[in-house]
Amino acid sequence: MRNKPLVYFLCTGNSCRSQMADGFLKAMGHDRYEVKSAGLEAHGLNPRAVQVMKEAGVDISGNTSDVIDPEVLNRADYVITLCGHADEHCPVISGTNVIKWHWGFDDPAKATGTEEEIMAQFRNVRDSIKHRIEQFVQKGV
Repeated sequence: MRNKPLVYFLCTGNSCRSQMADGFLKAMGHDRYEVKSAGLEAHGLNPRAVQVMKEAGVDISGNTSDVIDPEVLNRADYVITLCGHADEHCPVISGTNVIKWHWGFDDPAKATGTEEEIMAQFRNVRDSIKHRIEQFVQKGV
């Protein structure tokens, strides 16, 4: 029997938002959680996501971009989708005790403009995700 809740963050490509959430929960959860992230597809780890997380003191450079694993999905305690597409297209969860939440965030990878404007969008999304993870940890879920 596991003694740590498994939190599975899902997004479309597992390149930005789910990676940020994964990194923050691992950093803030202090080993209280088993944390995994995946996507409906694997788009590769976004270098801008790595950069803005490094600015926040969290290293996700060793993370991999993975496709949803049905076994992990069905043994998770919490499945948290971070984009509408993943929420709408998440595979059926057959685990009976799985709690599914949707925390929607804009996709920073779709930001346009100057490099400075794009990075500002990445930082905004990062900070919003960090805030949600702080709330999750504070509630002692």
